[in-house]
Amino acid sequence: MTATVPARVVNASATDTTAAASPVEAAPAAEPITIAGPSLPIVGAAGPTPSSMATADEEMRAGVRHTKGDEGTVHSWELVTAVDGPGTRLTYFLAGCPLRCLYCHNPDTWQMRRGTRATADEVLTRVRRYSHVLNASGGGLTISGGEPLLQPDFVARIFRGAKEMGIHTALDTSGFLGARASNELLADTDLVLLDVKSGDPDTYKKVTGRPLAPTLDFGRRLSAHGVKIWTRFVLVPGLTDDERNVDQVADYLASLDTVERVEVLPFHQMGREKWKLLNEPYALDDTQPPSPELVERVREQFRARGILTY
Repeated sequence: MTATVPARVVNASATDTTAAASPVEAAPAAEPITIAGPSLPIVGAAGPTPSSMATADEEMRAGVRHTKGDEGTVHSWELVTAVDGPGTRLTYFLAGCPLRCLYCHNPDTWQMRRGTRATADEVLTRVRRYSHVLNASGGGLTISGGEPLLQPDFVARIFRGAKEMGIHTALDTSGFLGARASNELLADTDLVLLDVKSGDPDTYKKVTGRPLAPTLDFGRRLSAHGVKIWTRFVLVPGLTDDERNVDQVADYLASLDTVERVEVLPFHQMGREKWKLLNEPYALDDTQPPSPELVERVREQFRARGILTY
């Protein structure tokens, strides 16, 4: 998930009668270290902590233990406008993520144990309930996370049912687990909201704890399959704002045939309290939002490649 917090018109749990997430369990704290970003120093954890990455590895193992697709683990769902794709979207946030992004504003979605089990039929029943408003607004269904490709068969089952109803589908993903997405799933995906968090492998590893290459490979695969891509780039001063880093992202996106737009998302501190609640070391505590001048500079770097930029 990205670092924006949109206005929501409906806020609901994964089911109508129970909370989407189980009670928070504190993760072990880690000693802060000073790390250097591409242009400015950031004081905090040297990338995601080893304990945090260990739980992320467990999420990847958990994701392959439930492969039938009939049910999955959902964190929450919301009916949203102007975000998560075109029109009004019914957005499902699945629980579990293999990344530990330093700027994540929803760390409560990182672990499946904080979610609620739901069947694909239950999700599709809700999709059918809202189908008229979704279609009337030019909207549809978005599956986000966490990382939805931790549970690819569950996503595929839902998207197949949504397409049978004539509903537009969007997948919000980091792309790190893109190899888990079957060709059948991509055939039922109208749009991918792809978070390209950095163009420099070292910076990407510092931001997420993972290598960059799987995301780049997935983007190329989407382009080859003709799947439309909207890209999100989170601009964090001292971490992702280096001109060369942005140029690398822009050059990569310009090489893909199906990229329709890029959103430059200014970093904010709206998720900081969740990190503290979870007892996770937060590296960006003293980082300020980017200035309007910096945001415009980065947007111009994308526009220079002919990419529609917001």
